[in-house]
Amino acid sequence: MTQSAFLAHPKITIIGAGGFVFPFRLIGDILSFPALRDATLTLMDVRPEKLGPVASATRELIAHHGFGATVEETGDRRAALDGADIVIITFQVGGLESYEHDVMIPRKYGIDQAVGDTVGPGGVFRFLRSVGAYDAIIDDALEVCPDAAFINYANPMAMATSYLNARGLRAVGLCHSVQGTTRMLARTLDVPYDEVRYRCAGINHQAWVLEFSRGREDLYPRLREVMAQKHQRDRGAADLAGDDGDHSEAAEQSNVYEGGNEQVRTTLMNAFGYFETESSHHASEYLPYFRRTPELTESYIPERWDYFEICSAHDDQGDIDTQLQQLKAELAPSVEYGASIINSIVTGVPSVVHGNVPNNGSLITNLPADACVEVPCLVDANGVQPTAVGELPLQLAALNRTNVNVQTLAVQAALTGNLENVYHAVAMDPLTAAQVTLEDARAMTDELLAAHADLLPESLRA
Repeated sequence: MTQSAFLAHPKITIIGAGGFVFPFRLIGDILSFPALRDATLTLMDVRPEKLGPVASATRELIAHHGFGATVEETGDRRAALDGADIVIITFQVGGLESYEHDVMIPRKYGIDQAVGDTVGPGGVFRFLRSVGAYDAIIDDALEVCPDAAFINYANPMAMATSYLNARGLRAVGLCHSVQGTTRMLARTLDVPYDEVRYRCAGINHQAWVLEFSRGREDLYPRLREVMAQKHQRDRGAADLAGDDGDHSEAAEQSNVYEGGNEQVRTTLMNAFGYFETESSHHASEYLPYFRRTPELTESYIPERWDYFEICSAHDDQGDIDTQLQQLKAELAPSVEYGASIINSIVTGVPSVVHGNVPNNGSLITNLPADACVEVPCLVDANGVQPTAVGELPLQLAALNRTNVNVQTLAVQAALTGNLENVYHAVAMDPLTAAQVTLEDARAMTDELLAAHADLLPESLRA
């Protein structure tokens, strides 16, 4: 069907368009689809010094390819939302200064988070300090674009997406874990990716590859054999390619981030039967088994990967310039789902993505009804339509529930203003529980509350 049969000249708003690396790559994805090349791209950020270079590069890219898209650049959130058809959220409230509190305060207590953006003390407080921004977006959107489809790329994915939906928006949360992991596994087995079939489900950053096959061949037996040979504990660091923090493209070779140090995910597969869809660095944060001491961590992850250090060292303008030249030379979509969702909504041409959506008790039946789950979704002109997975293997659901506990408590703290739920959320985190006493968990939470006080909802200021 043609674009005009559905949604001509859509207004696509990006909130947080001045962010590190990702928003401009996403704009390139959008412009890769012919049906979206006459869209209005409304770029909004509260930091004009960050937004300006992204807007300028977007205009240059559009002009280079001769497209009809219009670029609007604004710091006015309500104006950016007014009349929007699609809204993409991609920001980190508080920037590096707040992020530093998320990782450094817990390290004083022996809690070493490689990222600190999903669960744990870092994930809880990244979410809570963002609630004010989410509320402002929600309040405006319900008035000026109530029918807009929302795509959330902000972490912590499960908490943020749960909250947006609980407050009345139609939001799907997107990640690249499924795409990246399945490509890495195909590469590891030397199987062409377009010949692989897979099924994944769980929660964000802790979903599971439930099936992995090629035609009628179940690839799991060979996967277990190859990963056991390649990724053995205490093997030591390999000579791996580096990682610059831009995971919007699938890696073409094993590197520090993915495929190189996979002792953690291999150990999880050996113990619980299935491969997880987030890197070993991330995966090690969400469970109590791998980071109890520096020595234990090094035995599983011999080459350290620290996302706070990566974010602190990056060069915004250099990153944008590099991406611009690449997109001028070849305008092709990355592995991210966002632009394909927009294209399906605009044109009606169906696509399938793995999205984070409210469970509602029916998608994964042995996870809580109020969980945010990651499942296959059909997308067309009717929007994102999640598919029911049924029951996960019991051991996988049990692992997921340890993380869902943290997410649910944090979301309830934001919805109800119950400060005790913040303490409960942090104390229930598996890594925190493996490292500190309940008294120290509370003391650490007090420090984080104090450090983030200016950005927290008033009801959650200790």
